[in-house]
Amino acid sequence: MQPGRIVVGVDGSAPARAAVRWAAGLAGRTGAPLEAVAVWDFPCLFGEHGLVPPALDGFEPERRAAEILDEAAADCALPLRRRLKAGPPGPALVAAADGAALLVLGNRGRGSPPDAPLGTVAQYCLHHAACPVAIVRTGPERLSP
Repeated sequence: MQPGRIVVGVDGSAPARAAVRWAAGLAGRTGAPLEAVAVWDFPCLFGEHGLVPPALDGFEPERRAAEILDEAAADCALPLRRRLKAGPPGPALVAAADGAALLVLGNRGRGSPPDAPLGTVAQYCLHHAACPVAIVRTGPERLSP
């Protein structure tokens, strides 16, 4: 029987890149399939007509999320299934990890302050994921799987 899949959230940040390496190491030792998930969401502004997307020339969040998946695959020495999801990152990652053996995330993403020990997406996933969640930190305190 093949071990359950390992899902890793990617956003292009240093902690997410560390999470991919950590998840790949674990998948390599266990034979578990590895899946990287990048989430994109088009930001909205509140205006007189309610929530409306801003006019940002050349801003293509879905394309950038696909590029981030390509970068994650290039950093990984194992076969990596790529998934692109739309929506708020926390709920989208929790949904992507449904039925997974493990969800792996960096401790904070691109939107968190550099000194934040845990970002909001990681906190959300810790509270809502139906599977175990591994949080990977960058720096000397990081442990190998």
